[in-house]
Amino acid sequence: MTGTGMLDALFRHRRLVLAAFAVFAVTAAAEFWMGRLPFGPDGRMGLWEGNIWSSEQSQRFADPYTFSHTVHGMLFYALLWLVARKRPVAERFVWALALEGGWEILENSPIIINRYREATIALGYVGDSVFNSLSDIVFAGLGFLLAWRAKVWVTVLVILAFEVGTALWVRDNLTLNIIMLIHPIDAIKAWQMAGQPLP
Repeated sequence: MTGTGMLDALFRHRRLVLAAFAVFAVTAAAEFWMGRLPFGPDGRMGLWEGNIWSSEQSQRFADPYTFSHTVHGMLFYALLWLVARKRPVAERFVWALALEGGWEILENSPIIINRYREATIALGYVGDSVFNSLSDIVFAGLGFLLAWRAKVWVTVLVILAFEVGTALWVRDNLTLNIIMLIHPIDAIKAWQMAGQPLP
């Protein structure tokens, strides 16, 4: 697509483009209102944090949980295809961003932060930085687009690879995260805690 063609497409879908930007703006505003920091407690903007036990986890642009947020987008695509397949894909894309933005706001509320501390391995979790939350929305959007363009079996394989890969890598993934938030299992938590580096 040429630059002119892209501008024409953006103009035709300007309401959806504005709605997408609104998702980011509302999410950021809500998190600032709840006391979340722009770049985390140290105030440093970073691109990657691979140590899930670090105080810098969920403060940078990407981390091991980025894979879970990408899976969110794939699952949102499937959900919206089931319930709103007649709507234009661009509209469903914005709804997927809104769903992820809503989760980011909920995830960074005191009730969910405390639940993470009590029930999961995120013992020192203080909430995401605003920068990290907005990047999570970006990766959910990429997951949606991947699911839209790829064959179903490819999307399923990617989800399985992300889930199995992160389970082996950091002993956590989206499935385990949901289980431990809703109905914690001591055996799972013990296995996850065994992966914590020695001081």
